[in-house]
Amino acid sequence: MITRRQLIQNSVFMAAGCRLARGWAPATNDIRLGAQTNAWPIGRLDTFLGVLDQIKQLGYAGFETGFLNLRPYFNSPEPARYSIAGSGLTFFGIHLFLPPERWDPATHLPPVPLYQEVARGGAALGAQRLIFSGAPASSTDDLKRKIAGLNIAGAFSKSAGLPLAYHNHWWEFQSKVGEIEALYAETDPGLVSFLLDAGHAYRGGADVPAFLRQHHQRIVALHLRDYQNGQQVPLGSGTFPLAEVAATLAHLKWKGWVLNEEEREDGSKLGLKVMEPSFQALRKAFPQ
Repeated sequence: MITRRQLIQNSVFMAAGCRLARGWAPATNDIRLGAQTNAWPIGRLDTFLGVLDQIKQLGYAGFETGFLNLRPYFNSPEPARYSIAGSGLTFFGIHLFLPPERWDPATHLPPVPLYQEVARGGAALGAQRLIFSGAPASSTDDLKRKIAGLNIAGAFSKSAGLPLAYHNHWWEFQSKVGEIEALYAETDPGLVSFLLDAGHAYRGGADVPAFLRQHHQRIVALHLRDYQNGQQVPLGSGTFPLAEVAATLAHLKWKGWVLNEEEREDGSKLGLKVMEPSFQALRKAFPQ
């Protein structure tokens, strides 16, 4: 009799064969292209799987998703894990982001019980990394507690089989206490890596190519987003220096995931309307 593990493996191999039959290149190069699912409204598991199908049809190799999309399946993960694996996409990361009132006031990070739950649940569902964000530190003491909290979170996440990557917003780059540089310099490289949201960094006033040249060894993935007149627009249609970022990564021989995130501050979910042109911009910048 065929086992459940064999069924999962067979579904993955079949999905890979379909991609090759359609002429899609296998992801053997150093940079892999992925999508954040924030561009779509997601409710039930079937809706989520439909989004994964759209992501695959566009040509992305993997995805990242918010923890609330999968939290209902943490306690009984096998059916959802089987279905996600059958998509043929790499489940790069599960992302934990909270409204301001829910951060741990001591560390400005997600509360310990919550990130432990998400790390265990994400690992059970087949995610490769735990990704989370934090509130801005307002003082050097705040920053020290945040760094200590990140190292503790990274140790737990590593023990759960789901390495931690910290995701920035623009506020770390606008910090009066030098937050972004301190996070990169003072967290333990063996416990904490970084998902650089290059779009947020750009919005915060950063020279993104220069930042990449300085910190690329700590960065495992990037979020790319674009802006025009202060509003997010589909990648490639604004002022974000996409070509220069791609050239910088190529020069550095950087390896990792480049993930397109098309979220809107008004909460609108534009799906393929924004993800399709954004993918074309990605493919032009990062030929596969």
